[in-house]
Amino acid sequence: MGMDFSVLIFILCYLLLRLRCVGALANQQVSLVGDSGMKRDGLRVAIEAWNFCNEVGSEAPLMGSPRAADCFDLSPGNQLEHKVDEAVNKLGVGQSFPGIDPEALKNPDLYAAAKELYLGSLCQAAEKPNPWQFWMLMLKNGNFDTTSGLCPKNGKKADPFPQPGNFPCFGKGCMNQPLLYHNQTSLSDKQMRGAFWGTYDLNANLSSGNEDITDISYFQVVWEKNVRTGSWIFYHKLKTSQKYPWLMLYLRADATKGYSGGYHYDTRGMLKTLPESPNFKVRLTLEVKRGGGPKSQFYLIDIGSCWKNNGKPCDGDVTTDVTRYSEMIINPETQAWCSPNNLNACPPFHITPDNIKIFRNDTAKFPYAAYHYYCSPGNAEHLESPSSLCDPYSNPQAQELLQLLPHPIWAAYGYPSKQGEGWIGDKRTWELDVGGLSSRLYFYQDPGTPPARRIWTSIDVGTEIFISNNEETAEWVLSDFDVVTTSS
Repeated sequence: MGMDFSVLIFILCYLLLRLRCVGALANQQVSLVGDSGMKRDGLRVAIEAWNFCNEVGSEAPLMGSPRAADCFDLSPGNQLEHKVDEAVNKLGVGQSFPGIDPEALKNPDLYAAAKELYLGSLCQAAEKPNPWQFWMLMLKNGNFDTTSGLCPKNGKKADPFPQPGNFPCFGKGCMNQPLLYHNQTSLSDKQMRGAFWGTYDLNANLSSGNEDITDISYFQVVWEKNVRTGSWIFYHKLKTSQKYPWLMLYLRADATKGYSGGYHYDTRGMLKTLPESPNFKVRLTLEVKRGGGPKSQFYLIDIGSCWKNNGKPCDGDVTTDVTRYSEMIINPETQAWCSPNNLNACPPFHITPDNIKIFRNDTAKFPYAAYHYYCSPGNAEHLESPSSLCDPYSNPQAQELLQLLPHPIWAAYGYPSKQGEGWIGDKRTWELDVGGLSSRLYFYQDPGTPPARRIWTSIDVGTEIFISNNEETAEWVLSDFDVVTTSS
């Protein structure tokens, strides 16, 4: 007996609908950060400060350990329920808190790392299966006193040596931690607002937040959001001075556990699931108001991770771990150091979106203007000649650095295709195929070793004002930050 035609039509339509649903689910993008698009009313934000080699060294007077947080939930009655009080934010060496190891009580570097974990426990959003903690504001002082013996060389203990002149330092104490001030987030007329600010100049007094900042270094991050609408908006300001000409300020989505980019301590952050190349994108809205001068390496996006030269994941052994960074610099005053006459500043090859490999000595095809600078890990044993080694002191382990510039070859990934895109006067909402691009970038590995999984533990936006000759100020506004998968 034949099937009724109407029944057959019904079954076919049902199957077609099922296929469409399965296809839609397979292409659904899932956020990898706890606060997707910065839209959650209950904010989680923290700040950390580091010296030149991503350590603390010593705390600033009366400031405690340079870690602090502003975390709260918004109640149904529009009350801010804070998770961290100022007494906790001011904790410093010698002051105990739950879970701290006795050894860390005497060591400023270990204490700061432990304090970050403690702040994370107070701020943690208990999302299943992957809890998360906070957006991280990272502040870093580029001064390096080579006579101090504080920084290792490619992860190995280095003896003090005379100041060579290529690192800024005004003398003993130039690697100090900053004065840090905080306005805890408050609610007024349906707008929530808070701030961190401060200076590296220890003789300054910025406690009121309205002082003259001429001739001193300065940083400020203000965040605000209207209740139950829109995104958190983060306003950033960073100013260098003669004493502090090399400063960095970023807003980071870091790993919720394990090593974030550039560190060898367990960290806390916003990336509840770590993105892996090639299957993720980054979305954000960025407005650059002031650029920070010609030395400002403003990163539209900076990604960081860690794997060994043999491709294995990092395990905390700083003598063999290598931090890997890729950064897109959008300051149009930043020029390409990579050129046919300076091949050591270029990666050995470039890979196109359709996976064609172009070697750096192919002067007719290699896109030199797309690369500001590439440098190799200082502990790499099989480098191609010519090569340029990365600074061996500014991370606790060896590092590899690949800095990109706006260029037509990056347009396929949604990145700036020409100088000036995304810069002052060109506010944009970006959707960057960071995973696709990062899967094709060159990173060093020992010959014959299996390729490392490119799993990224930090994604950030901000600037590094790199040894400015004058006092410079950068200002920018960031919102809608998200990291999403691009596969099923």
